[in-house]
Amino acid sequence: MADPGPSLDEQVRAADPDRWLSSRFVADARARADLIALYAFEAELLAIPTRVTQPLLAEMRYVWWREQLDGVFAGAARKGHPVLEALTDVVGRRGLERGPFDALIAAHIGRVHGEPHDLDAFYVGPMQAAVRILAGPGHEAAVVEAGRVWGLTQTGRTEEARAARSGAKAALRRLPVVAFPAVVHVTLTNPARNEAMKRLRLVWASVTGRI
Repeated sequence: MADPGPSLDEQVRAADPDRWLSSRFVADARARADLIALYAFEAELLAIPTRVTQPLLAEMRYVWWREQLDGVFAGAARKGHPVLEALTDVVGRRGLERGPFDALIAAHIGRVHGEPHDLDAFYVGPMQAAVRILAGPGHEAAVVEAGRVWGLTQTGRTEEARAARSGAKAALRRLPVVAFPAVVHVTLTNPARNEAMKRLRLVWASVTGRI
């Protein structure tokens, strides 16, 4: 029997441990799996520059993923590809829009050619999709600032992230509680902390509803 490879949950845990930890706070198993499918798609894109060294080859892989989105948003996933199959199901059931996915791929292509990080494409759009998965449409504006804080933290711009945090906290007061696991990882300001300490930080943030 062929090796089925790691599950999407295992893939995300290895590639994106902070958001994997945040997904543990989603009580509904189906919603949690949907969130993991979104994060697994992002993990696939993030891994491309680690697998090829030439920007043109990386761009070709990103173009392949962009082409696969045609099937994803038409409800016809590429058979035998776990990430695409799972994402197609999520897109159909949750009514996700294609724009943020195309923007994310375009931002990745820009990065391999040396362009600056597009914080909205890399961090805000995916966070808005995650919120839509957990709470439905209509809450995207509440997480714009939180997505930017997360992006600033991830790109090492910690002072800017700290300055923007109060605005993000204020905006998140409008966010339904059920959607908070899509943003709770923003409270993790120190990537060097071990998993146990991160879990404690996430528990505190989830109990208080504050990042």
